[in-house]
Amino acid sequence: MTRTSPRTPDTPRTQVLVTGGSGFIASWCVLALLEAGHDVRTTVRDAGREPALRHRLHAATDFDDARLTVVRADLRADDGWADAVAGCDYVLHVASPTLRTAPDSAEEMVAAARDGVLRVLRAARDAKVRRVVLTSAFGAVGYGHPPRTAPFTEEDWTNLDAAVPPYQRSKTLAERAAWQFVAEEGGGMELAAVHPVAVIGPVLGPDDPPSLRVVRGMLDGAAPVCPPFATSWVDVRDVADLHVRAMTDPAAAGERWLASAGRSLRLVEVARLLREQCGERAAKVPTRELPLPVARLLSRFEPKLRALRPQLGQDFDATGAKAERLLGWRPRPIGRTLADTADSLLAHGVLRGG
Repeated sequence: MTRTSPRTPDTPRTQVLVTGGSGFIASWCVLALLEAGHDVRTTVRDAGREPALRHRLHAATDFDDARLTVVRADLRADDGWADAVAGCDYVLHVASPTLRTAPDSAEEMVAAARDGVLRVLRAARDAKVRRVVLTSAFGAVGYGHPPRTAPFTEEDWTNLDAAVPPYQRSKTLAERAAWQFVAEEGGGMELAAVHPVAVIGPVLGPDDPPSLRVVRGMLDGAAPVCPPFATSWVDVRDVADLHVRAMTDPAAAGERWLASAGRSLRLVEVARLLREQCGERAAKVPTRELPLPVARLLSRFEPKLRALRPQLGQDFDATGAKAERLLGWRPRPIGRTLADTADSLLAHGVLRGG
């Protein structure tokens, strides 16, 4: 469960819009808001997802069903957004546009991400929303830089003059467009941005979020060795908690917030933690790291390694110290999160062994 403070009787009830409520991070944000006493409206692209979403949330916590409204809106079109934000005090813009087919170019991916963010911001401004919390990504912080020993912070931006992959480029340009819009056309509306690193943690249903595929693959024994790179990690429940803090804390307005729990870990370290935390459930988890030259060679031919090529040999270390210091955020230890992730994947039948 999330660790937000429950609403006290004298706390004004607020209406919060969460975009993309059926997504991995967004569904935990909806849950955190309900547990904190807020009324929630959330968008889905397909109205048919509402029953499953409500069932998963009710399975996770008790709440009055009338406090959750599910509406249809698509980031690729203007229809529905004015109604979605009407009467809302805050917006958590968590969703990312999903192209039904692979984008023809990096430019198409950038345009979809930027246009979706600006569509939500315009609707929020017109509805007199107090603050929007944008779910950005570490991809807008730590790519395109030479090797370094210091962890990345909120002061860093991905260097778009370097060869940055399309997804990270799109997240960077979409966030820059958001800050520019609020500064020039926001009409006093506040903005905060949350930048999760590699997000793991329990699922609320039998989904297969892309961010869990590395851990799931380890538990399934999909690869005999670990790819050679390191990154920072964070629990999805703590990402949701940081969104709520960034929404309500006066110190959060106009700021970027990295959601990162502790130092970066190489994938082989994550594998060892899985073995330590999960025992026999992690019997298929690899214990060796693929040598970097071999990984780079194989990435030319092996699809899974090809997708990881920008990460090979990198150390994406990021610190969440700013959120801990200024917002009182306290992320869980990653070892505990890995155990909860494995339990959840098994319980929902996502793992082949479940």
